[in-house]
Amino acid sequence: MRWARDRVRQVQIVGLGLVLAAGVVRAEDLPSFAQTRGGHPVSDLQLLDRRGEPLQILRMNPDRRVLPWVPLEQMSPSLLRAMLLSEDQRFYQHSGVDWSAVASSAWGNLWNTRTRGASTVTMQLAGLLDEDLAARGGRSLRQKLGQAWVAGRLEKRWTKAQILEGYLNRVPLRGELIGVPAASQVLFGKRPGGLDGRESAMLAAMLRAPNASPDVISSRACGVLQAMGQACVGLADEVGAVLRRKPLTVADAPQWAPHYARLALKAGGPATQRSTLDAVWQRHAVQTLRRHLSELAGRQVEDGAVLVLDNASGEVRVWVGSSGSQLSEAAQVDHVLARRQPGSTLKPFLYELAIERRLITAASLLDDSPAQVATAAGLYLPQNYDKHYRGWISARAALGNSLNVPAVRLSLMLTPEAVFERLNALGLQLPETGGFYGHSLALGSADVTLLALTNAYRALANGGRHGEVRLPGIAGSARSRAVADAKASFIVGDILADNNARALTFGLSSALALPFPASVKTGTSKDMRDNWCIGWSSRYTVGVWVGNSSGEAMQQVSGVSGAAPVWREVMLALHAGQTPAAPVPPVGVLAQDTRFDGQQEPERREWFLAGTEQAVIRRSADAPTLSNPTDGAIYALDPDIPPAAQRLRFSHEGRLDDGAVASWRLNGRVIGRGATLDWLPMPGRHELALLDGRGRVLRQVRFEVRGAGLRGPAGKTPGTATGAHVKSQAVAARPSPG
Repeated sequence: MRWARDRVRQVQIVGLGLVLAAGVVRAEDLPSFAQTRGGHPVSDLQLLDRRGEPLQILRMNPDRRVLPWVPLEQMSPSLLRAMLLSEDQRFYQHSGVDWSAVASSAWGNLWNTRTRGASTVTMQLAGLLDEDLAARGGRSLRQKLGQAWVAGRLEKRWTKAQILEGYLNRVPLRGELIGVPAASQVLFGKRPGGLDGRESAMLAAMLRAPNASPDVISSRACGVLQAMGQACVGLADEVGAVLRRKPLTVADAPQWAPHYARLALKAGGPATQRSTLDAVWQRHAVQTLRRHLSELAGRQVEDGAVLVLDNASGEVRVWVGSSGSQLSEAAQVDHVLARRQPGSTLKPFLYELAIERRLITAASLLDDSPAQVATAAGLYLPQNYDKHYRGWISARAALGNSLNVPAVRLSLMLTPEAVFERLNALGLQLPETGGFYGHSLALGSADVTLLALTNAYRALANGGRHGEVRLPGIAGSARSRAVADAKASFIVGDILADNNARALTFGLSSALALPFPASVKTGTSKDMRDNWCIGWSSRYTVGVWVGNSSGEAMQQVSGVSGAAPVWREVMLALHAGQTPAAPVPPVGVLAQDTRFDGQQEPERREWFLAGTEQAVIRRSADAPTLSNPTDGAIYALDPDIPPAAQRLRFSHEGRLDDGAVASWRLNGRVIGRGATLDWLPMPGRHELALLDGRGRVLRQVRFEVRGAGLRGPAGKTPGTATGAHVKSQAVAARPSPG
């Protein structure tokens, strides 16, 4: 009778404690099952592709490993059985607190601060949902009472299945592992639905003491297995092997898009995000880039990036920011967003602008001969990549073969400021000014990102309309604005798709030649530090960069050998089984059969803006050009040569109309006639004009002569020379190869 009175007194005290605990946790403060599942604090961002296929797992919380919520029906039946045998055998009979367990285990076993005892799964879940009720070095009596009260409330608001599901997804298991999904993946390399009886028994043993020794875990797991009617033979060795596995990683975690996943993480949003990437193409691009860079081993190149944009929507289909840690020492750098010099990949925008302004046509003849461009620092001497010059050449061939000198001459016609404004309108976001870059901007002296440059090419693919790329966290739209002329963009795209137009430099069977219509341009920056290949079909624009994150130069790797093979393989994969449509010429573009008189260019059907078409292209061989001096040249008198022996020769090439003889006018006064004239130079700044037979100015330049001290006899003060055998003080800038 005394025993019964003690139990009644204990129950009365428990009841009083539950009343007190009710003041700690109110019923309305309890989260619903939907709220708990929706707010599940996962530690890893899971990036999915556009169809829902996993692409990347990215760790967000370094202290806890919590994977996405797994529904109860996707848990192994063996796991459910083992867990209930270990923790709560009367789970389906009690209403949150197992009072029969309380009676059988006595007061201390339920309320002891250091034992779990008769704590039910529901009570344990209460501690997982409310930090104030969680154990920190053992539960206090207040926490135990609070858990019991909350457990009763949970049983009224949640179903048994929901309680089990919540518990298995939130319970700590070992070390940093929270929840069965994380423990199953890390410890056993499988999803919760694939756990067998022995694995389930191990996890069930960890529930009571997550960080117990292997011997304790093995002993408890054996007890669970025996309760399930299974033998324990070899279990201790299995437990030891599982707990020794290091490092703890998620098995089969996809690692195909780490840089894009970081963008998604930075943008915020849910832990599981569906992207616009295509898993098949993303994996193919990663593997292609790595394979090709491996083939270039020994040429000092280790980094690369690939970007694929959908022309219509601006969505990203492929984003490969690096070649990976096995090849690169800078694998964490996202080279899609890193600024590098683009080399000749800026030339198409120059030609588009010049055609748009009707300064040239695709058939216009451009001068590919040595040029000297005056700058504030002296003379800029652009050179072609192969150091050879083709003379007069059509704009189509000049762009197709990526010749530098004609591009610089176009920049002179357009001005660097106009080129700068157009490039920024296309989204390149150049940080300086047109004057800062000067005419070298035509050859890619500014730094740009692969993302911005590829999207600028996408604008050409879309008829000159520029639209933003749709990135994580940006609710972008397909809206775009006209930046470049659609007709000129079409003509430039046609040039870049013409395999014959680039044959002089690249041959007819390069990686740029595809079996379907595609426009493409390569580029190589100064000293071979960067390789680019960017081009488009009617559906996609693909950009590839190859180089070194450190900025070190590659060895004998150009755009066509470095980036172009990767571009080709990606383009072929994008269009496997389908042929993209050929571009349709916009209204205002006309096709004209054109022949070239006196040129080494074949007759062809050429595209023109309406009103600029020509059937015959001629260059007058008599057109005079001033070969010396060049505009902006600076000359110094030589103190070692007697004044009378010093002369500056004026010369021109070509004949004047009607056989007339050219005249030379210096500083407003005619000083002689003929193809050449030797002039006794005088210090100062001068203006020289070449005149035709009627006195009209054909060419005009400005130059400067600087005085020099004469070296006289020993002990005498040197004087100033008045004659001149001149030395040019020109500053040469090495051009970027095409």
